[in-house]
Amino acid sequence: MKNTAMYASTDSLDSVTHERLVVQYASLVKRIAYHIMSRLPPSVQVDDLIQAGMIGLLEAARNYDAGQGASFETYAGIRIRGSMLDEIRKGDWAPRSVHRKARQVAEAVRGIENATGRDAKDHEVAKALDMSLDEYHKTLQDANGCRLLSFEEMGVNEEGISARLGRTDGGPFEGVQREDFKRNLAEAIAGLPDRERLVLTLYYDEDLNLREIGAVIGVSESRVSQIHSQALLRLQARLGHWRSNE
Repeated sequence: MKNTAMYASTDSLDSVTHERLVVQYASLVKRIAYHIMSRLPPSVQVDDLIQAGMIGLLEAARNYDAGQGASFETYAGIRIRGSMLDEIRKGDWAPRSVHRKARQVAEAVRGIENATGRDAKDHEVAKALDMSLDEYHKTLQDANGCRLLSFEEMGVNEEGISARLGRTDGGPFEGVQREDFKRNLAEAIAGLPDRERLVLTLYYDEDLNLREIGAVIGVSESRVSQIHSQALLRLQARLGHWRSNE
């Protein structure tokens, strides 16, 4: 908040202030890049993510408006991640089959939970997809990277969030809709199985990587990856109706 107050006195920042912000928050770019890399295959180069992130940081320094209410670090983090995700999209490293199977898992989870009124279990989803449990876990492992854009298929993505933060002409309905989604998302996360909710909390709130989370909960890094992927696919299943509302 100290940095926000420092720059709140002017709506447009001068070039010197831009440079100070870029230097001050360059480490944020590296931190986000290595955090994202923990969920990507070796073919993705961290230097490419850092380069893309620096472009996002430069854009954030140019466009930041403290009057919008977000701290610079929060705003810059969104823009940095958005630029990195754009870079990943250009490579489109995940085969179509991975995206297709991820959608099939989400649909199976939705069907089971609608029918039973409780959390879908691994063996139930595997059976619905005519897979062995090992095949299902391999599908989750493969799908974890493409879940980087976890809510994009529901019409909510990093760029959309950053655009909303920087936009001043949105009507009252847009604000209500955004708050409604946030409330539904919070409720969906609260309703996840305990282990899935813990993994999401440690990853997104505590900024731990998959290996560190595995050490905390006593499972392998690959198992954390599976739990993480399943949690996001379960959220996609439970919030799928937002796709038709966008």
